[in-house]
Amino acid sequence: MSTENEGTPVPPAPSAPPVPVASPAASPQAAPPEGSAPTAPIPPVPPGAPGAPGYDGAPAAHAAAGPSGGASYSGPAPDGSWPPPPPATPSYADGGAGAGSGWGSSWQQPAPKPRNGRGGLVAAVLVAALVAGGLGGGLGYTLAKNNDSTGSTTVSASDNGSASQVKRSPGTIAAVAQKALPSTVTIEAEGSSGQGGTGTGFVFDTQGHIVTNNHVVADAVDGGKLTATFPSGKKYDAEVVGHAQGYDVAVIKLKNAPSDLTPLALGDSDKVAVGDETIAIGAPFGLSNTVTTGIISAKNRPVASSDGSASSKASYMSALQTDASINPGNSGGPLLDARGAVIGINSAIQSSSGGGLGGSGQSGSIGLGFAIPINQAKYVAQQLIKTGQPVYAKIGASVSLEDTTDGAKITDQGTAGAEAIESGGPADKAGLKPGDVITKLDDRVIDSGPTLIGEIWTHKPGDKVTVTYTRGGQEHTVQLTLGSREGDS
Repeated sequence: MSTENEGTPVPPAPSAPPVPVASPAASPQAAPPEGSAPTAPIPPVPPGAPGAPGYDGAPAAHAAAGPSGGASYSGPAPDGSWPPPPPATPSYADGGAGAGSGWGSSWQQPAPKPRNGRGGLVAAVLVAALVAGGLGGGLGYTLAKNNDSTGSTTVSASDNGSASQVKRSPGTIAAVAQKALPSTVTIEAEGSSGQGGTGTGFVFDTQGHIVTNNHVVADAVDGGKLTATFPSGKKYDAEVVGHAQGYDVAVIKLKNAPSDLTPLALGDSDKVAVGDETIAIGAPFGLSNTVTTGIISAKNRPVASSDGSASSKASYMSALQTDASINPGNSGGPLLDARGAVIGINSAIQSSSGGGLGGSGQSGSIGLGFAIPINQAKYVAQQLIKTGQPVYAKIGASVSLEDTTDGAKITDQGTAGAEAIESGGPADKAGLKPGDVITKLDDRVIDSGPTLIGEIWTHKPGDKVTVTYTRGGQEHTVQLTLGSREGDS
């Protein structure tokens, strides 16, 4: 699966969505098209009433866009040599727009109906409803007029306290958002040449460390400028502590961090179930402190993402999939569970041919968002804080990145003429050979090279895993201990 990173990168995403077609006004006297849905006749107008009312219908405008097609991966890349080549640019489906036909007709006096039977009952009910409505409206107007000393006819709800004093149960979305928002920041990154973008982050510890996506801060890594703004409006300069291109995780630190920081509680992404409620916080299209909700719609979704720039390197994840609305600018923000614990870092979206708010040209949400599981992100963040460098688990074998469903095939040769199997590495010790096709890692089905990389990176170096592979049509199983590689290059 190929996706685009949903942070606000520069340059912008490849395409813009179709602008909704304006609804043309239908002629008041136009006859309904043949086959249109029938409407109930309006009751007769009492004698002496004003002219009969007319119906003026305007068609609804619809904009439809198809989901993007999957991108193909090509060429081998050894997992022991970073980076693998980025995924191919995703193809975006053209959005079609169409409008329904306008329909409407002036009202005509219906033919007289028999007074006996059910029709009379329906008419009586309608008349009664009209009379009751008129009575209620008349009383309401009279009361408002008699009590109005300022010229206003509005009615205000009783206010026994400020909004901050309203009691909300701890489990409500409003309560979770109220507690979590003060621990989130909107990040603005600017490169030395002026390019940059906006993303999101959240407080990781009381020392001022903020966790976000690598692609959010990438522009500011080499001599750029970073700022982090809290919902309170307080703004701090920040610096990059460490970043991991492969994991798409970065840690920044606030300069002159306040002493009252409250880190967000971290959940356990391994215990998340499909159907669990989710809450996403971020700055979609620069609209800071935005809260959206949804559910976990899938787990262990293999995702290879890129921000689309020429220098971008692919990141691979076994992601949490959510239908909570995630858009450009949500990158790096927390994905929370119903209790308010962080279960993931919003990182990428699958999009149709898209564009953003005000025609910005950036793709938007179609209900397919992907988050890095927090268990993985926590490990990566701790490594970055400790050493400034990411550490990746590896099997020591080069696998094909072709888009396939058969498994991850060990290539005949690695990158730049290197051996496909690293001598003395985990795969070599386990007896794996070029041409073997890995179909499972523990109980996870492996359908391609990118899926294997994403699954390996959910583990830590030193973890023991069971590898299922085929050779010559025969299935074999072997256990190996994952090796390690430090840094992105």
